[in-house]
Amino acid sequence: LAAKTKRNARLVVIDPRRTATCDDADLHLPIAPGTDLALFNALFCELAARGVTDPDYVANHTEGLDEALSAAREGHGSISAAAEACGLDARDMETFIRWFAETERTVTAFSQGVNQSKTGVDQVNAIVNCHLLTGRIGRPGMGPFSITGQPNAMGGREVGGLANQLAAHLDFSEEGCATLSRFWQTDRVATSPGLKAVDLFDAVATGRVKALWIMATNPVVSLPNAEFVRRALRTCDFVVLSDCIANTDTAACADILLPAAAWGEKDGTVTNSERRISRQRAFMAPPGEAKPDWWIVGEVARRMGFADTFPYRGPADIFREHARLSGFENDGARCFDISALAHLSDAEYEALAPVQWPVDTRGGTSRLFGNGLFPTPSGRARFVASVPPVPAKRHGAFPLVLNSGRLRDQWHTMARTGLSPTLASNAPEPAAEIHEADARAAGIEDGGFMRIVTAYGSGIFRTSVTAAQQRGSLFVPIHWSSATSAMSGAGRMVHPETDPVSGQPAFKHTPARAEPVMPHWRAFFLSRHEITSPSCGYWVVRRLEGGWLYELAGLTTADAPPDIDTLVQLPDAEVERVEMRDTARGVLRQARVRDGCLADCLMLTRTGELPSRDWLVGLLALEALDENVRGALLTGHPVEGEGGEGRIVCACMGIRSGAILAAIADGECDVASIGACTGAGTNCGSCRSEIRGLIERTRTEEAA
Repeated sequence: LAAKTKRNARLVVIDPRRTATCDDADLHLPIAPGTDLALFNALFCELAARGVTDPDYVANHTEGLDEALSAAREGHGSISAAAEACGLDARDMETFIRWFAETERTVTAFSQGVNQSKTGVDQVNAIVNCHLLTGRIGRPGMGPFSITGQPNAMGGREVGGLANQLAAHLDFSEEGCATLSRFWQTDRVATSPGLKAVDLFDAVATGRVKALWIMATNPVVSLPNAEFVRRALRTCDFVVLSDCIANTDTAACADILLPAAAWGEKDGTVTNSERRISRQRAFMAPPGEAKPDWWIVGEVARRMGFADTFPYRGPADIFREHARLSGFENDGARCFDISALAHLSDAEYEALAPVQWPVDTRGGTSRLFGNGLFPTPSGRARFVASVPPVPAKRHGAFPLVLNSGRLRDQWHTMARTGLSPTLASNAPEPAAEIHEADARAAGIEDGGFMRIVTAYGSGIFRTSVTAAQQRGSLFVPIHWSSATSAMSGAGRMVHPETDPVSGQPAFKHTPARAEPVMPHWRAFFLSRHEITSPSCGYWVVRRLEGGWLYELAGLTTADAPPDIDTLVQLPDAEVERVEMRDTARGVLRQARVRDGCLADCLMLTRTGELPSRDWLVGLLALEALDENVRGALLTGHPVEGEGGEGRIVCACMGIRSGAILAAIADGECDVASIGACTGAGTNCGSCRSEIRGLIERTRTEEAA
């Protein structure tokens, strides 16, 4: 973003939601969910109509333009019609097209918002079509750029980590299978694609797949129609899980758990989105019996009688074989070729510097397709015809569209990042976002609870009523599971429709409805002791420094209000109890002190507000509680000067909102000066929009 300002570049964000990235954008296009293809087909048609093309490039290096353009024109009339179809202002649509047309150095970066759709492949093709038409590919500062959802997604593809691809980018054609057979000197090679993720669990459920080895993933949470996946695994004859975390939803369905090394304990290589292979060197030893994945696979193979074909001593041996295969019978048809690295010694492998494939004797290749040659039979890039599907009509029972995605400080199913108190503090509960008009129509209150219902399941979430969410849509984060919450898993609500080519689930577009939930009581329990799943309709747990914080709510009359002794049993002789019980107001405050320190506390109310969590969490760090603090536990209000420092805004530097607000009060009035004063926002920068929001909120309050 600093370079954007320096170079006077423009940033356009295309997203149904207004995210933090939009705060730094020159234009935000809040398209209607599922209309990406219509948007880029409109751009494609308008570029052609306005003559913003590279005729020489198209003639010499591409094929299929007429068919692709004809298909795109089927669904495109005028700019105003396209804008209406996408839910956009026609003036914003025109600005987007004009900026793309007049800016030669244009990069279109896309990720899960485009990929996770039942038309994901068509949407990517539509983006590529626009760049091919203008010749903006294979040259500096331009091109379509896929930002993968995982840091080694490309590396996984290179070694055959897809159901429809063999190692080293070989396909399942007769020629591809024969090449791999000759390299490995065996006739026991798969000759047809396997099952993609959603199809795989369908096959498990019907008994076609009877044994499953799952490695480094948590499909019971991450896949759509997640409860179906859970049931399928529980009926599977034999399930093995290799993972570095034992307490996951998938682990609960496994027959055998194999302890695997975690990221910082592994040695090998990873490949990022720009084809750059980098050495990953372990900085910690694996604990206990944990082993690297390559060792586990090799050991199983040896015990099955295949020791002679799995002779690897370590990652360097595997890498050398991988490099040899990439160049085996490769006449240039496969771009992936790192055979120049096949003869690295162990010492050279250890010292390998980051390099972009393909790699020849001169080194890596910084840019592909600069010569206008592509890995197709003709050597030309293909325009692909993509016709937008007919928009699905919203069902009366499900008038809204459910979108799901990630939060800034969490990763996938939170099995590891959820262990970090710092990362957990920014979004302590799973909040569902809803537009004010939709919330008002449904009787849903900000900060309360809502139930989201789809044809596949339901979930209960805290409510965030926000203008960042467009009308008619809902958003929920994907990270929570049954290990961290009662009913807040996004996967249990998402439909299992997939793209017919990629197999990617359509996580961004599930018909849904939202209903208010009025709890009979609400509470939170702060403890130095972890407890098993609380027995109430809603609960969420997050890790703290020195303990855990449980958010609790009773959703039915069967959910009896908890007592501190029912949550964690501690010997009466070892603790001092502090309690305030007001039956008339429905308020309960309980705390237990052990060896002078706070052991745990329970704050419960039937109708009123609960005390602030921040200052109570801070009590876990105190070596002793004085009488004033013990009294504060009864009132629910902090002792003066003990109000807590607020939630963490900058996870990198551990800076809380209190420090930022104090800097603002002292006269620091922009993000840069607050960064210089507190350190907030000076590392990865992802919290800068939040800092800017605190500045704007303070100014608004002062003006009022």
